[in-house]
Amino acid sequence: MSERDVTASFAATLVDEWVRAGVTDAVVAPGSRSAPLALALVRDGRLQVRVVVDERSAAFRALGLGLASGRPAVVLCTSGTAAANFHPAVVEASHARVPLLVCTADRPPELRDTGAGQSIDQHGLFGAAVRWFCDPGAPADGPGCGAMWRALASRAVAETLGPPAGPVHLNLAFREPLLPTGAAHVDVPGRVDGQPWIRSAPASRVASPEGVRRLADLVRTHPRGLLIAGWGAGVAPSTAARFAAAAGWPVLADPISQLRTGKLAISTYEALLRAPQFGTAHTPDLVVRVGAALTSKVATEWLDASVPQILIDPDGAWLDPTHAAHLRLAGDADLLLDGVAEALRSPRHDMSPWLADWLDTERSARAAIDDVLDSRLTTGDGGRYLCEGQVARDVAAALPDGATLVVASSLPVRALEWCMAPRDGLRVLANRGANGIDGFVSTVLGVAESNAPAPTVGLCGDLSFLHDTNGLLGADQIGEHCRATMVVLDNGGGGIFSYLPPSQLPEFERLFATPHRLDLVEIARAHGALARRVDDRHTLREVLISPHLVESTKLRVFVVPVDRHTGVAHHRALWEAVAVAVGDRS
Repeated sequence: MSERDVTASFAATLVDEWVRAGVTDAVVAPGSRSAPLALALVRDGRLQVRVVVDERSAAFRALGLGLASGRPAVVLCTSGTAAANFHPAVVEASHARVPLLVCTADRPPELRDTGAGQSIDQHGLFGAAVRWFCDPGAPADGPGCGAMWRALASRAVAETLGPPAGPVHLNLAFREPLLPTGAAHVDVPGRVDGQPWIRSAPASRVASPEGVRRLADLVRTHPRGLLIAGWGAGVAPSTAARFAAAAGWPVLADPISQLRTGKLAISTYEALLRAPQFGTAHTPDLVVRVGAALTSKVATEWLDASVPQILIDPDGAWLDPTHAAHLRLAGDADLLLDGVAEALRSPRHDMSPWLADWLDTERSARAAIDDVLDSRLTTGDGGRYLCEGQVARDVAAALPDGATLVVASSLPVRALEWCMAPRDGLRVLANRGANGIDGFVSTVLGVAESNAPAPTVGLCGDLSFLHDTNGLLGADQIGEHCRATMVVLDNGGGGIFSYLPPSQLPEFERLFATPHRLDLVEIARAHGALARRVDDRHTLREVLISPHLVESTKLRVFVVPVDRHTGVAHHRALWEAVAVAVGDRS
């Protein structure tokens, strides 16, 4: 077998094994050194392959595919700085536990550290951010090479799936010639019936009877408790509802937990905990937390080390930024809470006074928030948006059942937490592993492609949108069944900093707000997207629920102007209204 045949066979074998292991998608950033694997991905014919010219955007596109599907997508680039541009998405995938199969092409050993073009040290490029790194060297023919290649591909997929799930980095050296001229074949065919070379069974996460009894006893003896749910909660809404009802506890659920749903969800905790004395009067005796901490800084600081807290995480992660946890349980939170709910079953059907008080307060606070958003922040001609929370609330409410809302970090994810009402039928995703705003457009497109034909809407700020305008390249060529929409809050810069101490500095506009003074509609149109400006709440709702949301095959971008300079005052009006509404409960 000639050397170029070895290279082609190696690449084709990897792709065959990945397909056998359930991989369905790949994103390729064009390059020469990566040609053998790029050709194999396309010529195999069983993968959906996207070509994205910018490496950072390509990696976040693949991240979005994995975030929505739970399956790793392959992302491939050439050598050198192209590989370095994958790093932000690799970090996010690592912290958010998203499976991602990162493939970087490289020079063979004899060309490394010699001044060869596009050559940098790629060994361990992403450090501890990956679950597994492998540099198998340039492919060579020899006895058993086929089995070795198949085992390599199988392990790469298994390592991405964890536990914990995350990125895997394969640094693949290819010698010239890079374009194959002979047939790609290997001495070891794959397993029969399309099975992968090595099947990896997930570790058993059955809730132990002892663990269930221990937690049930704690819940039973602490009637003033809370179920707190952050991103990565890993609990079905039905399970959370059964547990909360059995415990007599409310559920304080961040929208990105997927648990801000049902009758026991408290959506107004950010405003409630800003009300005078409310937090003191409602400090729980016990907290069970699933997933990461709430986005709300106010709520996180309220739950300090004086409150007994139990963290449940399938991978035993230390998601405890305030160092307040009293007990950590490694296990499947859904199975554990389901077992506790069963153990707590009782013939009583009355609601606990603790839970009834929280739900009554939620109704009052919810009415106060909606009154401010619907009345005080609108004009007489139909209501222009003046507040990010209003947009976030209305977008979440308007989307049809089965849709996915992807929310950007910084102010949008907070506005959604502040103002979104509980609802069923909507999945809310975010890049909250590392909390960055980069790569957002590409992440949304990846999620949308995975969700097709159900609609996907991304809610972001103007700076997040501008951080990933390269993600718009090719957005006019997304899949024919893909339904993607972007709602961009244009508040003229870094609106989140208006809520922070730097807002009082004389250098605020220059160093923190950083107004861009760009026409975001024209930028989107220049990239082939369908774009328009929407400046009133009724029009935004109409365009979100219109048939075009599920019919358009182009990315749609709606730019919503928001007054950054008055936004803080408007959100304070929400909190003041809630304080008045629940004043007799504080």
